[in-house]
Amino acid sequence: MVDSLLTRGQLERELSQKIQAFYRSHLDHKPSKVTCQLFDTKLAVILEDSITSAEQILRQEGKNDLAEKVRTNLDDSMRPELKELIEKIAQVTVIDILSDATLDTGRTGIIAILNEAPKVRNPEGNSKVKN
Repeated sequence: MVDSLLTRGQLERELSQKIQAFYRSHLDHKPSKVTCQLFDTKLAVILEDSITSAEQILRQEGKNDLAEKVRTNLDDSMRPELKELIEKIAQVTVIDILSDATLDTGRTGIIAILNEAPKVRNPEGNSKVKN
């Protein structure tokens, strides 16, 4: 069973790939890069170029408040499915998801609070075992 566990790096890569695909399928917009980093019972996710063309158009027209509202509503609408996706991949319960986007830079940050650390192979990076 231990052999079937992913390493922390593999789990972070799988989460990154699945979250990028999730955003593409839900918003018809693919962030250029998604980075995931596990910190015990927290998962930090950074999406680069996450702002949709509709939000960009609103900003260009000087409707920043509306663009911010659109982003907030999109994040709120996708939160339950994103929670489910993270739970399925990490095989732990997500207690809460916090997210925010900066329209100026095109980045979105997400923090998922997990009920426990995901089980991974070599959780402390035990590469010291060499015989």
